[in-house]
Amino acid sequence: MFIHHNTLHAFEDRPFEEAVVAAGRRLGCAPFLPEERYRTELARGRLTASDVTAVLGEDLGERGPETVAGLISRLELRRLVTLGGIPEESGATLAWRLAESPCLERLRPDAALAAREPAEVRVLFDASLAAIRRAPSPPLATPPRLVRHRDLLLEVHGVDVDELVHPVLIRFCAAYLDQGLAQTSFPGRERGMYTCFLDLYGSPAARLVGSWGPELVALVGSERRSTRSALASIEASLGALGVPSGEWREMLEDTVLALRGFAGMVRQLEKRPDRVPAHELPARLEDFVAVRLLFERAALAHVARTEASFSGPLSELRDHLHRSRLPPAPPSELERAWRLFHLAQLAGLDAAVLEHLGTPEVEALERELCEHDGVERRRILHLAYERHLRHRFYDAVAGHAPDHGPSEPAIQALFCLDEREESFRRHLEEVDEGIETLGAAGFYGVAMYYRGEGDAHPRPLCPVNVRPEHYVAETPADSGIARWERLGRRGAGLVGQSIHVGSRTFVRGSLVALLGVASIVPLVLRVVFPWIAQKLGRARAPLPKPPTRLAVDRDETAPPIGRHTGFTVDEQAAIVDTLLSNAGVGRLAPLVLVLGHGSVSLNNPHESAHDCGACGGGRGGPNARAFAQMANDPRVRRLLAERGRSIDGGTWFVGGERNTSSNEVTLFVLDGVPETHRALLARARRSIDRAREREAHERCRRFDIVPAWFPPRAAAMHVEGRAADLAQPRPEYGHATNAFCVVGRRARTRGLFLDRRAFLVSYDPTRDPSGAILERSLAAVVPVVAGINLEYFFGYVDPVGYGCGTKLPHNVTSLLGVMDGAASDLRTGLPWQMLEIHEPVRLTLVVEQTPERLARLLETSAPLRRLVENRWFVLACLDPDGSTLWHHGSKGFQPYVPERPPATVRGGSVAAYRGRRGPLPFVRVAP
Repeated sequence: MFIHHNTLHAFEDRPFEEAVVAAGRRLGCAPFLPEERYRTELARGRLTASDVTAVLGEDLGERGPETVAGLISRLELRRLVTLGGIPEESGATLAWRLAESPCLERLRPDAALAAREPAEVRVLFDASLAAIRRAPSPPLATPPRLVRHRDLLLEVHGVDVDELVHPVLIRFCAAYLDQGLAQTSFPGRERGMYTCFLDLYGSPAARLVGSWGPELVALVGSERRSTRSALASIEASLGALGVPSGEWREMLEDTVLALRGFAGMVRQLEKRPDRVPAHELPARLEDFVAVRLLFERAALAHVARTEASFSGPLSELRDHLHRSRLPPAPPSELERAWRLFHLAQLAGLDAAVLEHLGTPEVEALERELCEHDGVERRRILHLAYERHLRHRFYDAVAGHAPDHGPSEPAIQALFCLDEREESFRRHLEEVDEGIETLGAAGFYGVAMYYRGEGDAHPRPLCPVNVRPEHYVAETPADSGIARWERLGRRGAGLVGQSIHVGSRTFVRGSLVALLGVASIVPLVLRVVFPWIAQKLGRARAPLPKPPTRLAVDRDETAPPIGRHTGFTVDEQAAIVDTLLSNAGVGRLAPLVLVLGHGSVSLNNPHESAHDCGACGGGRGGPNARAFAQMANDPRVRRLLAERGRSIDGGTWFVGGERNTSSNEVTLFVLDGVPETHRALLARARRSIDRAREREAHERCRRFDIVPAWFPPRAAAMHVEGRAADLAQPRPEYGHATNAFCVVGRRARTRGLFLDRRAFLVSYDPTRDPSGAILERSLAAVVPVVAGINLEYFFGYVDPVGYGCGTKLPHNVTSLLGVMDGAASDLRTGLPWQMLEIHEPVRLTLVVEQTPERLARLLETSAPLRRLVENRWFVLACLDPDGSTLWHHGSKGFQPYVPERPPATVRGGSVAAYRGRRGPLPFVRVAP
């Protein structure tokens, strides 16, 4: 159930930099990277002082030149503090540092003051302390009002009610939502979560939850007698807890966010039951909240009586706890002097200057330091971090002379826009100059519920914001062979299920344990020699899968899901025409490959996060196959000819799928390829085989275990082994390093080494005079690429809060998600093993179009305008007739002035990356 989306999509109505701070406070997550991380990147040149200065100048505007305390301009003060930083010290830690560390014996290395004797450094601190004592303490910020009783109890008494509630609630939710992992199903699930809860915990067995079991039994008994709905139960619980109606919204939000993984899954199943893996069931967020509040009321009644010695009603507990809270302490004089002491060093203010500062001047300096605090410094540093990389990309795209490739390509290959395909496309074009590659959203316009011949249930293959209307099944071409194959597969499944279930019993479990000895050899091979194990598995595989076909034609039978079974010929023609128009395809090559992608690996509970984002976390092979089948259909071609698009008999489409983990490429329905195209098909397969080895070689530079001297063939074997390795936590890195998206002709990026960092979408502005194609393309592309980018962004910034931490302790739960160990919340977001090589920057979208046309599009598209104006991604446009690039900022589109032209590297892509591990510069590559 993993689908890429903006982690903070609920905050998209706010500017990005405000939203991440607000969300950080609301969710307890970091808004940006730690300040020390940016300083490390500053030291190694990943961002520069000039980037910081430029960002501050734009951010401050007319306020920048203003003088602070008559000593220094605001721009210069903030530049010095941002670049140098002020160590965050307070309380006992600061007292220890002042007493034990050499901070009062020598100046900091970046101090603007000349080297001083220890006595003079101490005088400078004393002068800072004296100046602070002449000014009143800055006003305290009002502490946030806590609405949950649990938060108040934790602050006042150190007791966490969630430690009582969560273990029980997690088990209940996991059992109720289970999709087939449990040995038995939860009884009566069709009646809903709230009703099931009342039935289960209204019995004396509920006392087994722990010491607060009696309170729970009594409360549930009262709830059952009331026979009210879940919504009425929520209202009754809020009243019993003494929450005023004006705070209901915040209280309910905090209640849901306390177990956000399970709450989010319930909401997802409520909104999109069509995406459930196996069994649809009544899942409503109101049921979850009602159950959660009843659990909390019972636990609170127990804790208030036993831990807080509170004997009054629960409705008065919150006010009692608020009265017991201690007010926050103001910053001490030492803490205030510490900040001024560091500012004096950075700005070159000696003790004599500080001694002559009056109260207004000290207040002005303190006010400036409070405004430019740690969070604000991190914001500026992050903007500079993004600016540096974005400008290098602008330089590469604007400074690259268009490479139009072959004038009459023998083969065209259509790939998903996925940035992992950027390197594969580049290598494919390098090994065969007669190949032209194109990029589009990898569902290829075929939005469908798809059920493969071996699938238990259909699943939607399309962007997550699309709900398909059409159902397509893979059916066997020979019903006799297929019948025997299905019987064999069903028998193997029953044996596997019997072993799985029987292993939990004493008798059959003992037998399974004895039989398990025989699995030691293949287990060792899968861990120690995974590549060999994979080859042996193929060698002993049964007969090849019998041929199948996709039932894409409209059938009047009722589908199991969706509105229609298959597509009409008119709908198929529209799909083919729309995709080819969106991609700017004029003439077609004799052979056109349409390649979807997925990621298949042995040990990866997050596999769908590696699959195609445009297919909603599914594999795009069926979509590619369906599109090719439609485009080869003579009926479709006749309709297209009537509409002005001619696909003659000299062109043949072949669908396929690339496994981005193992780099294997599978082509479908090859027995239908005409004899006239067999030689071209053989050429395409040879080129693909060479490209997959070279792409694997480039990808292996990111794996520290792979020596730099590995040849391409050995690299291909290594990535195949990673995908088959039972102990491999990193079968691939997924979308890590994504940062850019180019919507334009391939000529603008062909021959550029973009380090697998750019989504590439084919679009020809010369074939789009009205801009309708661009509007249609961006509506499909932006939700996919922006969602992927932002999910990686937030997962890296806070790997535990927004990501799901390391995948090593993850266990699959309910066939819906993962939890840490045996009992935790459902972990949302990406695991660290997919993020560790990423650089968290917002997506930069470069569109080959004029600024006037793009500005008109922003006026007519409210969703796109909101994301651009609130800076959730950065927009730029590239002149279709030249090399001028415009960047969209606070003043609209402004021409970008190139800073450094891209270098040219000869020897192909391998010369650009050989022997190098980390992020690489964007360069032109030549043979």
